[in-house]
Amino acid sequence: MDVLADVVSAMKTGPATSGRTDVRGPWGLRFRHSFGATFHLVLQGTAWLLPPDGDPIPLGPGDAVLLPRGLQHTLADHPESPTVDFDPSVEEPPHGQGARTLLLCGTYRLDRERPHPVLSRLPDVVVVPADPGRHRTLHTAISILGEELDAQRPGAAAVVPALVDALLVLILRAWFENNDCPTDRGWARALTDPAVVQSLELIHEKPGAAWTVADLAAGVGLSRAAFARRFTEAVGEPPLTYLSRWRMTTAARLLRDHDRPLATVAKEIGYTSEFAFAKAFKRDFGVPPGTYRKQLAMA
Repeated sequence: MDVLADVVSAMKTGPATSGRTDVRGPWGLRFRHSFGATFHLVLQGTAWLLPPDGDPIPLGPGDAVLLPRGLQHTLADHPESPTVDFDPSVEEPPHGQGARTLLLCGTYRLDRERPHPVLSRLPDVVVVPADPGRHRTLHTAISILGEELDAQRPGAAAVVPALVDALLVLILRAWFENNDCPTDRGWARALTDPAVVQSLELIHEKPGAAWTVADLAAGVGLSRAAFARRFTEAVGEPPLTYLSRWRMTTAARLLRDHDRPLATVAKEIGYTSEFAFAKAFKRDFGVPPGTYRKQLAMA
């Protein structure tokens, strides 16, 4: 069980949207608030990111940017350049006759009402710089995307969406690796601490199992107290609290992606009765599971 891949798969509520943005200076593009997670790749040239708060950030070829909460922000050739509102999926950007920059800009459709801690505990702006000695898979994917978008070769319509879909995991993985420290709390530690990640794998592989803290501790070779402390420090919540959260996340994914009866969904995530499941689901999502499924079908 790959925990990070499983989390990202559960968070996604639809395919990513993206657009190739080819500009020449001077240019300034203001991106409105998005209900997903916004991303930008600098494929050629340079740019400046003007975040919602803080100083402008210089970007160069191969740099990747993720705004997990989709906050309004600006990309420009210079921090002082005039800006215009811009949506890369529906319009061509205005630009001048100066230096060229090629960008890939888009949005991942993610569950924002109930975000997983992997997403919710990220900063507002995640920047993964092009580092020749690190994250080779990410930077190879960015390089291939640049070639496909610039050359417009046959088959690009199949290659580009697949690479864009994979980029979310690659960017998150690179960020956690860049910010990993054995004494830090958070998912950078959770995904690298062998005991914690092994317990997460157990939960994600069998969310419907009747796990206890003692069971999980035994599964990773730690005492109950040592495991509970280590898990809570890394993940940010106790093991059984995370288990309950993941059960509901799994239930929402099953309701969204499958037409299984509610009783079957309840059993798969560890509830002995449909009534108990419906009560727990409504407590977390505000509506019963049947209503939740109908709302998704109407969206």
